[in-house]
Amino acid sequence: MTYVRGAAAPTSGNQDRGPFETSVLDAALERVAATSSEWVAVTPRDRARLLERIIADTMSVAEEWNDAACAAKGLNPLGPDGGEELFSGVGTFVRMAQALRQSMLDLSATGRPRYPGPVHHRPGGRVAVQVMPASVFERILYAGVSAEVWMEPGVSENEVRATQAPAYREPPAAGVALVLGAGNVASLGPRDVLSKLFADNRVVVLKANPVNDYLVPYWQRAMAALIERGYLAIVSGGAEIGAYLTGHDLVDEIHVTGSDKTHDAIVFGAGEEGERRKWARDPLITKPVTCELGNVSPVVIVPGEWSEAEIAYQAAHVATMLVNNAGFNCLSPRVLITHDGWAQREAFLAALEATFAAIPTRRAYYPEARARWDSFIAAYPDARQIGDAPGENLPWTLVRDVDASDTTHMCLNVEAFCALTSETALAADSPAQFVERAVDFCNDVVWGTLSMTILADPRTMADPVTGAAIERAIADLRYGSIGVNLWHAMSFAFSTTTWGAYPGHDITDIQSGVGIVGNAFLFARPQKSVVRGPFVSRPAPPWFATNPYGATVMRKLLAFEARPSWLRLPGLLAAAVRR
Repeated sequence: MTYVRGAAAPTSGNQDRGPFETSVLDAALERVAATSSEWVAVTPRDRARLLERIIADTMSVAEEWNDAACAAKGLNPLGPDGGEELFSGVGTFVRMAQALRQSMLDLSATGRPRYPGPVHHRPGGRVAVQVMPASVFERILYAGVSAEVWMEPGVSENEVRATQAPAYREPPAAGVALVLGAGNVASLGPRDVLSKLFADNRVVVLKANPVNDYLVPYWQRAMAALIERGYLAIVSGGAEIGAYLTGHDLVDEIHVTGSDKTHDAIVFGAGEEGERRKWARDPLITKPVTCELGNVSPVVIVPGEWSEAEIAYQAAHVATMLVNNAGFNCLSPRVLITHDGWAQREAFLAALEATFAAIPTRRAYYPEARARWDSFIAAYPDARQIGDAPGENLPWTLVRDVDASDTTHMCLNVEAFCALTSETALAADSPAQFVERAVDFCNDVVWGTLSMTILADPRTMADPVTGAAIERAIADLRYGSIGVNLWHAMSFAFSTTTWGAYPGHDITDIQSGVGIVGNAFLFARPQKSVVRGPFVSRPAPPWFATNPYGATVMRKLLAFEARPSWLRLPGLLAAAVRR
């Protein structure tokens, strides 16, 4: 059976909510548009002061924000799952605000954000700038973790520095950006607001998604410094509100987080007429549209000889990737790619299932989740369903042994966007050949270009043949973010890295989108980000779903990110190593 690529991700939250007052939306747009020239003139130092207040205001509302999100998703704010929500919601927003604040201070002092470096020359005529660790604190708190931003081919090291912060070198004409927020992650809309304001020099109207518009009161308090001055307005509503705003004359550009179907509905329109326009390259919307869309995120597991402890750790690592946010993430793992001759393949998959079994199932809070899950179960009736799933919960679901030779498989072409992942095995004569075939499989078969992860033990990485193949793979993989022994989601969380699809998609085949967010060092021509971590980290990261002290550590980490201090470090480290 052949499936429409990427089609399973939802295009909107709830149904339209009936008539609405256009005058209210017009007034919001007019107020924001009236401040756009003023915003362009705000100095970097004054912008840093605004971000400092945003961080303080966010911290004052953090617990209420987190409690509301946990209640909506059926999580315990004081339990491990509450720490997960604190991390992906308030935590990543505060980290991004702090990173941008430092860049604003650097711009004021030296004319450009100061990245830590070093700069490496990578295959394909690309330079890669190390952006993490950026401080002694990061070296301590994220021991063994590093991150690079790779530039487009042909960009020299001198050009990297000379072209940083382009919106501050040649300020664009004043304008309004419409941000259409996603409904799954509490920080997405607010983070996109920061990107548009501080990286692109646009004032913003944020339309909240109906799925999480209950967070608007907390966002308003967190970003009051922007709202009070008219640089930001937040509105709520369904698809009809979004349609009105996207076509409004006062909106100069649009940024959306969602699915490829969301993008196509905005740019070309819905139904048969939208399809006709798409294939005729006759868009309804001709203003610039950037977007971060879906992905069938692969995890490539390079064969090696793993200890029992390493198998258990990586089982927890991969399980966390799916458990996080109940699988309602564009960065959730959707296909595990193994070597069919790996002697420990069965042991790893058994450990993964056992890990799932020990983690309580989650509420399937996102619209149409049950229907999407049902469609996969209909296609794969032998899928492993793990854990009790009462009421609105869905079981953790693993589809094993997907035939890699059948490229039309649903698991390879459709983002499940629920608590489901799959596994497929590739034949190869050696680990190095497996890596090479996995690269081709990811690039040419698996749908999307947003993010992926490679897992390989240190002995395999040190092998001169396989290690070299892995480094070539990192260079050749066409993904916007790549994790090496570290979940690719960290590229989203760190904010000094970039987050978005691999460049080059056309509006008629948008896949994972165009444009980037994050990018706190304000690079002009990034291609992708690469994050690396230890194969086994001790203690286990607080964001692991199996870490019973995750909520405690995350609260201390959030407080530290908001106000870094040597005085806060001992308590944070003590909480992290607790067993």
